[in-house]
Amino acid sequence: MNDFDESLIRDSDLREKLESARASMDRRIFKTYASSLVSTQEKRDAEAKAAQERAAKLAAMPREKRRRAIIREVIENEGLSTDNLRYMPTPLAICGLPYKALPDGETEFERKQGRMAVTVTAGKLRSPDGQRVQQPIPYGPKARLIMAHLSTEALRNNSPIVETSETLSGFMRDMGFEPRGGRNGNIEPFKEQLRALAACRMEISTWDGKRSGQVDVKPLNKVELWFPENANQKSLWPTTIAFSEDFYRELKNHALPIDVRVLRALSNSARRLDLMLWVTYRITRLQTKLVLDWKPLKSQFGEGYTRDRAFKAAMIDDVAALKEIFPKIPLKLTERGLEMEAADATALAIPKRTLKA
Repeated sequence: MNDFDESLIRDSDLREKLESARASMDRRIFKTYASSLVSTQEKRDAEAKAAQERAAKLAAMPREKRRRAIIREVIENEGLSTDNLRYMPTPLAICGLPYKALPDGETEFERKQGRMAVTVTAGKLRSPDGQRVQQPIPYGPKARLIMAHLSTEALRNNSPIVETSETLSGFMRDMGFEPRGGRNGNIEPFKEQLRALAACRMEISTWDGKRSGQVDVKPLNKVELWFPENANQKSLWPTTIAFSEDFYRELKNHALPIDVRVLRALSNSARRLDLMLWVTYRITRLQTKLVLDWKPLKSQFGEGYTRDRAFKAAMIDDVAALKEIFPKIPLKLTERGLEMEAADATALAIPKRTLKA
């Protein structure tokens, strides 16, 4: 009599191994081997059950939460790689762009953080009929993702010149967006933000109570425009852009790395992208515990909120979203504000040697 139940072995490859062993092994060895096949089947069954439970759990989550959960697992399984890094100019990581479109007619935006400020002024681009067309202040998650993409391309190619015509679709897919044209597609909003970035100027200033310094730059210094033959499809679409020398030099010296998988996870929220970038900058440079009080926290991340209670509720959700990607990040909200402690860059999926001062 067999002391194992052959019916427990169900997978076809394991059944084939069982029958082959039955014909070639003596009874004692066969029993031992068959028992090992039962163990293999049980292990597979357990893994399949766990996968089903995980799939059911993910399916029950809201879409963005599901995306963050999947990306957390990907980061944990794949680990760190410089190939996954994208770069953001440090001033824009500390003082971000607007979260939403500014009201019509507003052509200047300023955000301060500590003793640094970035002031962005909207510019104009020349249209095919010779008219100068006013562009908006760049805003929202798409502007941030584009700036990270262009900065990364410039650094990878060791050149301030970036060809955009052949990389936009690939960039959109890299960020988790399947390019769609048409009136309701997602290509035109990306083009709008690229045009806004191409036209704007930025004033980056710092002060310490005794001295102040200021740099005025047009981040994208050169823009070559391409227009489709169909006049109804004119889109002011830059195909070649060049960072200004000052901006490119600053980028090379002080670019802030972030994992592209994190950008994908937060690609629908400008505030969460800003919070992740700001936390990355701060938390990897801390020497002691930092507490950012609610008032400066709202000044930094509270655009669009008039009521403190609503802002605090939003921040609770935002910090929770970051911790869904990096559960062990030493970051929490308290009655005092946002508390954080020093963390190694690798805790944020950033290879340590790539982090600059």
